[in-house]
Amino acid sequence: MTVVRERPKAVTLTDRAAERVKAIMANAKEDFVGVRIGVEQGGCAGMAYTMDYAEEVAALDEIVEDKGVRILIDPKAILFLIGTEMDWEQDTFTSGFKFKNPNAVDACGCGESFTITPATRSN
Repeated sequence: MTVVRERPKAVTLTDRAAERVKAIMANAKEDFVGVRIGVEQGGCAGMAYTMDYAEEVAALDEIVEDKGVRILIDPKAILFLIGTEMDWEQDTFTSGFKFKNPNAVDACGCGESFTITPATRSN
């Protein structure tokens, strides 16, 4: 008998993040297939998170379904995001999505950019 273990999700959402994404998608002017998350060079710590509406699923996208939300992860970003938790925070003066990324070794004060140290080969 072969036992198939479910693969862990690359990114998870808190309840607050899922509810906020659902609200944003419900108010979108077009029908989108989900939200696309990626990373790009930039920000004060070296890499910055990106988020946008996803109009279609690309061939190599990692698809994450969590709490009723579909997240598409750019294939170039998957190794930077594995294990990341996406949250929504709101207080008197600010609001936004926050990423708790276990791969980040440093982050800027605003939390919008991060640094990852590449793995080194051991002999």
